Amino acid sequence: MKTFIFFLALVVPTVVFAGSPSSIAWTPETLNFVKHGNADKGKELAQQCAGCHGEQGISQMPETPSLAGQLATYTYKELRDYAQDHRSHPIMTATAKGLSEQDSADLAVWFSILKPAVGEGGKQLAKAEKMVEEGDGKRILPPCFVCHGANGQGEKMDIPALAGQRADYLEKTLLEYKTGQRHNDIYSRMRLIAQQLSENEIKDLAQFYQQEK
Repeated sequence: MKTFIFFLALVVPTVVFAGSPSSIAWTPETLNFVKHGNADKGKELAQQCAGCHGEQGISQMPETPSLAGQLATYTYKELRDYAQDHRSHPIMTATAKGLSEQDSADLAVWFSILKPAVGEGGKQLAKAEKMVEEGDGKRILPPCFVCHGANGQGEKMDIPALAGQRADYLEKTLLEYKTGQRHNDIYSRMRLIAQQLSENEIKDLAQFYQQEK
């Protein structure tokens, strides 16, 4: 934990001069707004999402994330980031711009109550498991579980659940953070971490979380 605190101490000053990665401010009002999203309306809106993200929020498409079981606050933030051009995607940017804040909250709550994808055991990934559980003190890399939870379940507002997520999507995401192509992470947390990971480490971590139950 001391390593993680030191890591944040290094991170925060680096973002003082950077542009805002997101317009979302997690005030009590915003948290309450998302919490009270209407799941029934979200279910109706989600019909337009099924082609890519699956009827029950579990994607079968390469590099397209599963949304079932994801934290509502995280899904809401990403939708608003797309709508406000803090994150870019050929389809999602246009889709999110067509959603109101209420629509985004409704969708986020709907996906959060769906049963998440279940990871299936497979390849032994000792190095990835060590990174998740211990991190790497030499590179000042905190263990992944500190933020994403012991079982990859996600934590608090803007830290996503990873367990059962498609490996190809996670790999693509980490590579985008590594290159700076994606930059809507608060305090540049994932960018600073991903920049220190090799492509093989990224691939193994993505596979590890896909297998996590």
